Amino acid sequence: MLRVFAFVALAASLSTASVSAQTPPAQSGPNNNAVNSSSENNSNAPVAGRNSFTEGQAKSRIEAAGYSDVSDLKKDDSGVWRGKAKKGDKQIEVSLDFQGNVNPAN
Repeated sequence: MLRVFAFVALAASLSTASVSAQTPPAQSGPNNNAVNSSSENNSNAPVAGRNSFTEGQAKSRIEAAGYSDVSDLKKDDSGVWRGKAKKGDKQIEVSLDFQGNVNPAN
């Protein structure tokens, strides 16, 4: 009986070790940013995803990207903030995704 218990314990520890060895850690490099700095985009179009920016944070982020008079901000079903803003003297539509990418509408 003791041998059976020892065998089961050994088998369990080996299977646990092999499972943890197959699970790679999350990337910590530059391609794994949840939020980018205000001066860089990693996408030319908004990326769908759960957006934790509040409306005020979204407005500030868009303004930090060089836009003014940000208005009509609404979060769509894809988690992207969309609204209107001015760039220079031109009124355009802009978006802010969960990664912090600010893009003009195409």
